[in-house]
Amino acid sequence: MTKYGLRAQVIAFTILPTILIGGLLASYFSFHRYQQANDFLINRAINITEPLAIASEYGMQDETRTILRRLIGATHRKNSPMINSIAIFDAQNKLFVTSNYHRNFQQLRIKNEQKIPEITKVYHYKDTIVIHSPIIDETNFLEYQLTFDQPRKIVGYVAMEINSDQVDLLLYRDTALSFGIMILGFLGSLYLAVKQARRITAPISEMVSVVEKISLGRLNSRVEGDYSGEIDLLQHGINEMALAMSKHHEEMQDSIDLATSELRETLDQMEVQNIELDITRKDAQQAAQVKSEFLANMSHELRTPLNGVIGFARQLLKTQLSSNQVDYLQTIERSAGNLLNIINDILDFSKLEAGKLNLEVIPFDLRDCIDETMHLLAPSAHEKHLELSMMVDPEVPHEVLGDSMRIQQILTNLIGNAIKFTENGNIEVQIQRIEDERDCDEKVTLKMMISDSGIGISEKQQAQLFKAFGQADTSITRQYGGTGLGLVITQKLVRQMQGSIDLVSTPDQGSTFWFTIKLEKNTRNPLVSLPVERLQKQSVLVYENNQYAARACSQLLNQWQTELSLAETEQQLERLLNKQYDSIIIGHSHSENLQPLLSHIEQAHQYSDNIVVLLNSSDPSIYETLMKTGIKHCLSKPINHKNLAKALVSDKQQISEIHSHKTLPQLVKKDINVMAVDDNPANLKLISAMLGDRASRVTTCINGKQAVEHAKSQHFDLIFMDIQMPVLDGISACQQIKDDKTNSDTPVIAVTAHVLPGEKEQFLQQGMDDCLAKPIDESALQEIINKWTPEAEVIEKISQPRPAQQLPEASHTSGSFDWTLALRQSSGKEDLAREMLGMLVNEFDEIKKQANKAINGKIDNVHFAQIIHKFHGGCSYSGVPKLKKIAGLIEKELKQGITPDLLEPELLELLDELENVQKEAKSYLT
Repeated sequence: MTKYGLRAQVIAFTILPTILIGGLLASYFSFHRYQQANDFLINRAINITEPLAIASEYGMQDETRTILRRLIGATHRKNSPMINSIAIFDAQNKLFVTSNYHRNFQQLRIKNEQKIPEITKVYHYKDTIVIHSPIIDETNFLEYQLTFDQPRKIVGYVAMEINSDQVDLLLYRDTALSFGIMILGFLGSLYLAVKQARRITAPISEMVSVVEKISLGRLNSRVEGDYSGEIDLLQHGINEMALAMSKHHEEMQDSIDLATSELRETLDQMEVQNIELDITRKDAQQAAQVKSEFLANMSHELRTPLNGVIGFARQLLKTQLSSNQVDYLQTIERSAGNLLNIINDILDFSKLEAGKLNLEVIPFDLRDCIDETMHLLAPSAHEKHLELSMMVDPEVPHEVLGDSMRIQQILTNLIGNAIKFTENGNIEVQIQRIEDERDCDEKVTLKMMISDSGIGISEKQQAQLFKAFGQADTSITRQYGGTGLGLVITQKLVRQMQGSIDLVSTPDQGSTFWFTIKLEKNTRNPLVSLPVERLQKQSVLVYENNQYAARACSQLLNQWQTELSLAETEQQLERLLNKQYDSIIIGHSHSENLQPLLSHIEQAHQYSDNIVVLLNSSDPSIYETLMKTGIKHCLSKPINHKNLAKALVSDKQQISEIHSHKTLPQLVKKDINVMAVDDNPANLKLISAMLGDRASRVTTCINGKQAVEHAKSQHFDLIFMDIQMPVLDGISACQQIKDDKTNSDTPVIAVTAHVLPGEKEQFLQQGMDDCLAKPIDESALQEIINKWTPEAEVIEKISQPRPAQQLPEASHTSGSFDWTLALRQSSGKEDLAREMLGMLVNEFDEIKKQANKAINGKIDNVHFAQIIHKFHGGCSYSGVPKLKKIAGLIEKELKQGITPDLLEPELLELLDELENVQKEAKSYLT
């Protein structure tokens, strides 16, 4: 009832009992009246049939039907409203006499299998009631012995059929009367309920109206009228509430007026303060703008000359230099790099504060990334005679996707701090893979720990570590230097890589910094694989008395499954030097005292021809001294896994060469229709010439749009597609071709001059079916054709080309132009080689013009990258290996985001090489 109002509830609770009780009583009395009338009708019929059966005894014995007919006829007429028919049956259940004609005497007759009842029986049928009374022979009654075992003689029975019309009529009349009375009672109750509800709800509605007025602010409203009982109490309460609210409202209004007056005064003061704050904000914004401009200008002004210093130092390193000069240039390069890192720290912190530092997701080799970082930091550790070691668990994947530069930045900060705050002892780097429930199949979580034996940090000082421009205590900066930004930048970078960073430290005992990062897995195979098969089962003796370095070296050798013997003391070394070894590795930590090392080398010469020294120093003079003792290799600690692997197998005969012993595919010409697409005319001419020898029909296109149009009009068995082209690039053209039904299943092969790590996988994901690198190798081209058209008909077989060393050499070759290489790249066809060389030389003037624009900063990265990519492809087929290498280096750096104005050294080298090629190729073009 909660959904209805009080009026409805009063009416409902008043009427419902009346309806319920009235309905029950009416139903009960109607049913009871019906039962009484029915019983009365049956009793009356019995009272007729039983005397009639007695009176019929003599008529049955005398078989006088006339008397009985008159008797039952008179009885029927007298009670005709209730009697339908009267019949007398004899003892054989045959009709004796009836009061009137009846069409169906079977209902009056007793069934044959039943006996005539000895007492009156009543039978109810659908619309009628039949009564059977036996006719008993009473003539010799006095002579009979009235016992239970001697029944009386029955001579017949009287059957009477009566109807219940009178009873039904009486029932209808009484029911109508009962329900009529109930309806009158309902109407009376409804009238009383409505009247009572109105008497209750009227004052309540008035009170609701008054309360609503009060809620709207009309506090002078009152409930009027004379009421009694609870209504009177409610009226009094509402009026008292309105009076109290009126008083409170007046008091509140007074308070509001006072507060408003005070607020006006406060607003006047705030307006003055806001004006002052606005002036301060504008000054701060101007200062921030000046700061941003300063940082940008500082970045440009400092990074440009620093990149020039680094670039030209690298160029000088390519020339003939003494070992001391190489060392000096490397020191210059490292120093400039360190200064560049400081500038980058400040700029990175500024970007992190502004939330504008974005992480790259590019494929890279994690182990190479870490090795490079350790190599850059090793000289700092060597200067302090610290042992720097690294352990990488086998579960750590090599190929991952992420921002390698930022990972190196994190490691550089943490390892650099460990070196800075450690005076003696060891620094160990451990990299592990950990399981994380949130990792999916494409993600991997790595944990990197950097442990040192330095000064340590107290718990109180640890709270200051990750704050900008703050360090453990104020004396740290004076003693060790630094900006105090390294750990702040590290923490923010780790968080951007969905990881965390923390430390465990004890004063005077050392610290362990650890952090976790999430990287994406890269499914591609490593581009440079280690010679693991040649390392397996090699017998290697390692002597290393530093436990951290010994552990790192033995872990690496165990991963390569070598037969390792480890000696950590002089006694163990003496005991193990009892047989020949494939290699002996000697680790030495004290570079200032080489005498023990020289003794060990002399001793080791008797047991192995391949001696590798791991030295905790970066001094080239020490390396030269050691190499004079006859050792094969001298490597710097910490261990670079690739350098160590090469050192262990460098003196072993190659088991098999990749190309020399490889079975070349049979060159054949097939009945296939192919299309070649390239924007470089020289490249297109060469690939069409190569395909012409191997395919019956070749179609060429100079851009992706032409290729799409040709693919709509005819079906191709193979399509060779360059990637970077004007009008429409190779990826977009491939997708449009496959969207059309004509060549939806045609294999599309990506042909590109320079494939960065991970780019091949990207090509395959974007719709390409395979990848072919420039310069195109004839055997590789044939393998591609055989792979994708295995069932094509072979028209003819082509004889194998002569190996490169058997091609006729010209009288003149140089480092800039190699005619032999040009011939090999053009399938040994001299006319084609000269034509392609001429096409390349014709591009030199345009390349020089664009390179000069790049040096002066007058060309954007994207446009210049497209020009260099096209030129790099042309260099792949003209016998200019040095020019191709320089163009490839510039293209790679442009793809990595380096702007053209920062590539001045490389561009100057490119211009010089263009002149050299032009001079040396002149004699072949005349």
